[in-house]
Amino acid sequence: MYPKSTIPALVLLCAFAILTRTASAQSTVFNIASTDVQARHKLYIEADFLAHLTAYENGGYQIFGTRLVYGLRKRTEVGLNAFYTKTSPAGAVVIQPNFKLQLYSNEGNGISVAVGTVVTIPVTHRSATNMRGTIYAVASKRIKGNWGPRLTVGGYSLVGSFAGGSSKSGVLLGYEQPITRKLSFVSDWSSGNNDYGYVVAGVGITLSPKHVLYAGYNVGNNGRGNNSLGVFYGFSF
Repeated sequence: MYPKSTIPALVLLCAFAILTRTASAQSTVFNIASTDVQARHKLYIEADFLAHLTAYENGGYQIFGTRLVYGLRKRTEVGLNAFYTKTSPAGAVVIQPNFKLQLYSNEGNGISVAVGTVVTIPVTHRSATNMRGTIYAVASKRIKGNWGPRLTVGGYSLVGSFAGGSSKSGVLLGYEQPITRKLSFVSDWSSGNNDYGYVVAGVGITLSPKHVLYAGYNVGNNGRGNNSLGVFYGFSF
C-alpha cells in the first residue's frame, strides 16, 4: 500500500518494509516499514488497490499493484512489488525490488530493529519517470499484555531525482493496536514534502491463519489532492 504515483524505491548496498496479523504476515505497518521480516522460506503475496475518488481531469487515479515478500534466511527478506497507475494521461508501470535485514529482535522486552532499502524502477514512460531509492531504519517496542500495542519509530532517506522542494529525508512513525483476536487498528505516518509523505489509518482483519484483508485511508501531507482509499488482500504460504 503505497502513495500516489510511485512508491518507495532498491539502492546500492544498504540494508533497508503492516502489522503482524499472523505469524507469517507481511512486513510493513501500513505504508512504512515494520521491524518484522518474513519467516525463512515463507512467501507472502498481496494484491493492492488504491483510488483517489474524483474524475481523472480533476486529478483522480487508481493504483493496481502486487507485492511479493520472501524469507530468504533468518532475519532477512527480499521482495518485488509492481504497480500501475490508471489516470489521464496514463501513469508509469513501476517495479520495486527490495531488501530488509532485522538487526535485533528480543521477544522478552518486545524490542526489534531493522534496516532496508527499496528501489523504484520505471518499466514504461522511462523518459519521464526516474529510478529512485529509499533507505530506512526502524525500531519498535511492543507493550506487554494481550492487547498491548506496538509502537514503531524510524527515519528514511531518498536517493535520486525529485521535484524541486521535495524533502530528501524524514521521520517514520507507526502504531498498531489489537482490538479483538482478528481485528486491529493500524496507523502510520511518513513526514516530508514528497511522494511518500502520508498519514494513514485503517483496520486489518485476519480471515484465517493465512489470509488477511485490510483497508485504510491515506491523507497526503500536502493537500487533499493526494488523499486515497486503499483496500488490500494478502496470502501467506
